[in-house]
Amino acid sequence: MPESVRPRPSVLYRWTVLIFISVAMGGDYYIYDSINPLERIFIDQLGFSATQFGWLNASYSVAAVLTLLIGGIVIDRIGTKKAITFFALLCLAGAVLTAVKGQPVTMIAGRTVLGLGAESLIVAVSTALAKWFKGKELSFAFGINLTIARLASVAADNSPTWANSVFYPQGPAGPPSWRGPLLLAIGAGGLSVVTALIYWSLETRAENRYELGKAGAVDRLDFRQMFRFNASYWYVVVLCFAFYSAIFPFRTFAIDFFTNKILGGQGGIAASEAVRVLAHERAGFFNSLLPLSAMVATPLFGLLVDRVGKRALFMMFGSILLMPVYLMMAYSDVSLWLPVSMMGIAFSLIPAVMWPSVAYIVDQSRLGTAYALMTLIQQIGFFIMNLLIGNANDYSRAGLQHVGGYALGMWIFSVLGFVGLAFAILLRIRETGPHGHGLETITTASASA
Repeated sequence: MPESVRPRPSVLYRWTVLIFISVAMGGDYYIYDSINPLERIFIDQLGFSATQFGWLNASYSVAAVLTLLIGGIVIDRIGTKKAITFFALLCLAGAVLTAVKGQPVTMIAGRTVLGLGAESLIVAVSTALAKWFKGKELSFAFGINLTIARLASVAADNSPTWANSVFYPQGPAGPPSWRGPLLLAIGAGGLSVVTALIYWSLETRAENRYELGKAGAVDRLDFRQMFRFNASYWYVVVLCFAFYSAIFPFRTFAIDFFTNKILGGQGGIAASEAVRVLAHERAGFFNSLLPLSAMVATPLFGLLVDRVGKRALFMMFGSILLMPVYLMMAYSDVSLWLPVSMMGIAFSLIPAVMWPSVAYIVDQSRLGTAYALMTLIQQIGFFIMNLLIGNANDYSRAGLQHVGGYALGMWIFSVLGFVGLAFAILLRIRETGPHGHGLETITTASASA
């Protein structure tokens, strides 16, 4: 059939595609976060140190940096349907390698393989979505895609609750399993591969029957352009570095910290096994509040910022919220609901405010490099902070017998809040001056005028 007379895929067909590729992406989110509830189990049963546990995600970040250099090339060469399947297979291989042997070196290697596949899978899915959706529909599709993926993170954090029998196969009084939860991650990886293959079939069928849009451009890192960005761009980059480095590495260690903080108020080392299991479940729930809050609050903040502007002012507010939360958790007996909720609001501001702001600051022709460079610097932040907090917890002997040992790591995270505030102020000063790009003034009303 001539392409000029081919119809667009039906709404049902396109949203079916969206569901399958979103589930494929959610699989890699689940695998990444599947280790969050396992730090203390790895330390007690496998002889891990907190630093070695930090390496599990630090190695992921090293691999993710490599994918920024080669992932886009692979996607362009083999196409989205093959790329999504290939990278989903890499994620599955990483999950298998992590679970096959309870040794730090093998597990770190598995997480490295996961890093090679996961970040490129996200890029490939984002690229594919542009084939199927256009205009405002595309923004909504991206929102649904991210919501499904973040639900996988919520499921991973709460796995000690809904998969309790996998964590404690002999009951609460028995030893927890380190491998059982990792087998669940393998299952998530398998589901990712299956849904990727279904997407391959759907796209192949559509290519023969429908008119598809052009795949979205892959963000490319052009080092020649790095030094041509203006000060506002670099302030935004540092803001994103500070916020994401304070939140994602925190999530790596948070469940162990939350569990021992909760137990500290319920008998400490004298707490029964049943109480310890319940504390583990509650800790997973509190950690899951961060992606849950982002799912709800990010689009609402996006609508608010588009209406009122004041983007740098919002980031100053987010920094002020972030600065005290870690010290509140370390030194006070206030309910975890308060600091975690404050952190969730701050976490929601980055995708709602800072990422879209880059489009106002950077020329359209250089957006790919701008976003790729931001992602690169964020991954460097994740690498540094995962190792730094792991070393801090080891140095302070953080654990149930010394809950105060977590305070050093909490101070390190708090410093990033102060860094965020400093650069939010610098951004505010620049954007209200003669070299501003409209971050404080552009609204939906002014854009349509």
